[in-house]
Amino acid sequence: MAKITARTPKGMRDYLPADMLKREYVLGVIRDIFESYGFEPIDTPVLELRETLMSSDYGEDAEKLIFFAQHGGGGDEYAMRYDLTVPLSRFFASNENALSNPFRRYHIAPVWRGERPQKGRYREFYQCDADIVGVRQTSADAELMSIIYKILNRLGFEEFTIKYNDRKLLIGMGIYAGVDEDRLPSLYRIIDKTDKIGLEGVAKEFEKEGFPAEVIDRMMGVLAFDGSGDTNTRLTALGNLREELDGIEIALEGLQELEDLTRMIDQLGVPTTHTLMDFTMVRGLGYYTGPIFETIITKPDNLGSVQGGGRYDELIGRFRGQSLPNSGISMGIDRIIELMDMLDLYPDWVKTGTVVQTMVTVFNDETLVDSMKLAQELRNAGLRVETYLDARKNLGKQIGYADGKGIPVIAILGPDEIANGMVNLKRLADGEERSVARNDAAEEIKRLIAGG
Repeated sequence: MAKITARTPKGMRDYLPADMLKREYVLGVIRDIFESYGFEPIDTPVLELRETLMSSDYGEDAEKLIFFAQHGGGGDEYAMRYDLTVPLSRFFASNENALSNPFRRYHIAPVWRGERPQKGRYREFYQCDADIVGVRQTSADAELMSIIYKILNRLGFEEFTIKYNDRKLLIGMGIYAGVDEDRLPSLYRIIDKTDKIGLEGVAKEFEKEGFPAEVIDRMMGVLAFDGSGDTNTRLTALGNLREELDGIEIALEGLQELEDLTRMIDQLGVPTTHTLMDFTMVRGLGYYTGPIFETIITKPDNLGSVQGGGRYDELIGRFRGQSLPNSGISMGIDRIIELMDMLDLYPDWVKTGTVVQTMVTVFNDETLVDSMKLAQELRNAGLRVETYLDARKNLGKQIGYADGKGIPVIAILGPDEIANGMVNLKRLADGEERSVARNDAAEEIKRLIAGG
């Protein structure tokens, strides 16, 4: 038989059981919080029509992002989804009659990018999105910020910052500074570099782009806005800025949304120590129309973004012929998992790398059926149990197998134990051994696992 080289496609990965256990733990926490806010799961095809994916304001970037395309029946050209936002817009327009309005959805699924793979960037990766469709009020944006806080707090992150801004205010800032409309994209592109080059670097970039000195002075004055402090401090600062931007309608709309958002997240219990109103945060995608969010892990040093999102009220309208408000967030699952490894945030049962709580050993071929029966009794009592099925291996090798897999407790069942209705239990971490009646074995195993 000819040997086939075993390899994955470039930029894609296999996940070992220990990796999947961590992934499923993180996703389980996220699903639980999404559903606690009334979000419902959906799924969409891996392939979308190319024209669907090219319909968003990704523009030329969409062409670069598409990983794979082929011609289907009838001459349709297909492409693999590169995010979960555009598919949601198509999904809602396709199924609107079967959906509630407002509609809360979450979607956890792989996406594909045609970018050149490199360290930390893959062609296939998971996204985790939550959206509220049909609510124009800022209350939807506030709930999404609350969800971000709850997820990261539940996962054990202690120091993180949810940055928020408003695209309407960004447009208004450009108008206030006297920037021509056709130059606004260049203005935002420079502002978006603030985290890397600082405000001084932004001012120099403005000069290189040829913006007049008075434009730069006005922009830098607004960008230096301090959006930290408690809720009242932030509201006071926004009120002062409202006076400065008076007469610029779109700027005032953005300020009002930020004021509403600041009040609401306070009432939802999101601490101001974990939020920052940041006028230099732009979010590059052109379809955002209102509040925008990005979350940074800040301990032990700035570890980068784990979440992005915001309001995009026009995208769904492209598929249904009429605008419909929508706000959504996307969590970076792979990045979160990487940082949880780095910061050692997983609970002990996840760190073991196995879902098995107990392994039942087998003494010989004659006792194999009894071992399998005991395992079933333990499963019926709520334990996750593996039976060692090869009686040719001695007890030492069976214990070594269980220890290597991180299984915390083994149950030893020999002829004497079977005859007397007993089970010998051993906790592998410290060698603690107990002999118990078979009917009591499940509860004793649970106590051993808990450290009792």
